[in-house]
Amino acid sequence: MEWFKSLNWAAVIEWLNTFVTDLSPLLAAVGVPEEYRPLAAFGILYLGITVVVLLFALLLLKIFRKPKQPEPGVEPAGGEVDDFFKAEESATVESGPVVESEEEPEPEKTAELDPTQGLFERFKRGLSMTQSSLVGRVDSLLRGRAVIDEDLIEELEEILITADLGMSTTQQLIKSIEASQEKGELVSPDQVRQLLMAELKKILAFDSKPLDVASASPFVIMVIGVNGVGKTTTIGKLANQFAQSGKKVILGAGDTFRAAAAEQLQIWADRAEVEMICHTEGADPGAVAFDAAKAAVARKADILLLDTAGRLHTKVNLMEELKKIRRVLDREIPGAPHEVLLVLDATTGQNALTQAKLFNQAVPLDGIALTKLDGTAKGGIVVAIAAEMQVPVRFIGIGEQLEDLRPFDAEMFVSVLFDSNQSD
Repeated sequence: MEWFKSLNWAAVIEWLNTFVTDLSPLLAAVGVPEEYRPLAAFGILYLGITVVVLLFALLLLKIFRKPKQPEPGVEPAGGEVDDFFKAEESATVESGPVVESEEEPEPEKTAELDPTQGLFERFKRGLSMTQSSLVGRVDSLLRGRAVIDEDLIEELEEILITADLGMSTTQQLIKSIEASQEKGELVSPDQVRQLLMAELKKILAFDSKPLDVASASPFVIMVIGVNGVGKTTTIGKLANQFAQSGKKVILGAGDTFRAAAAEQLQIWADRAEVEMICHTEGADPGAVAFDAAKAAVARKADILLLDTAGRLHTKVNLMEELKKIRRVLDREIPGAPHEVLLVLDATTGQNALTQAKLFNQAVPLDGIALTKLDGTAKGGIVVAIAAEMQVPVRFIGIGEQLEDLRPFDAEMFVSVLFDSNQSD
């Protein structure tokens, strides 16, 4: 610090006074009051010094970070990597351009499909999580119990509620058990299992009615639901199944809001080898419905499957749009749509029931397709929907294969859940 002590401070102060004096006319020209001019001058000086120091620091960094030159005869370490990428590039050029495949919804996994697997076994595989969550827990509860007491009934009620059967359905089942117990029809806990099985079949009985697509020509199915439930995939699988059964099918790409929705549906149309009617992105969905209906009549199609934009069930204006599409279809094909099919995601549990109720208020539902049952333990929602909505579950998704969207069979559904030989 000797250099600091040896400074001529009188000269420094004189230089600063001169700097302020020389800068004052400039500061006065820009409107700085006289009493603030020395402070403004020192501020400018401080800023200038800061900039110079920063530039000097950057210059030093650039000098000391200069890459070292490789020694003679020593190959840089990245040489082998560069050669690898050059070889890869050369191989790519020789073999032709690489075309990126467009992502498809729920691609088939045909390598995993066992062609010898029966329908009952496919149901067992798809509903294994629900079976474990519902009947598996019921069996664990009943195992070793000698009598039917209040504790058993309370624990059973908790299991039914947590399996997404819903409060209303659970209370209905518990009342049936208590009534049978009072009549002396239930003597042992093992009989509780049989009663539950019978009551569930009774609740789901009307759901086993098949979809009668031969009742009109063209038979129009308007598919609705929120985003992400598997609506487009469901339409594609239905189109494939109808086409395989000999029906002439036309798809209507009514989801004009979601990016690439029409392209995604076109993949399914190509796979099922059916025609698709679409407009440009952002077009009026009503216009798509109009053209699709006209095309279905003109081409004498058996079935028209109309996709619609995914919408939140809480958005009133979007729900009103569904009513408009319904009116357009009815004007072009009297009685259409013959089926309003709501697609629900089983993994959302009780929220799926809430969606169904609100959609039903806007557009009366004719049927429900419940997807992703194979990926959830909340399959009890099937029973809750049947009991509280009185709307038939038409289809259930129990896997990713084209064949894994199955017409709902109440008898088989309950039999699978209560199958004592259920595999893990």
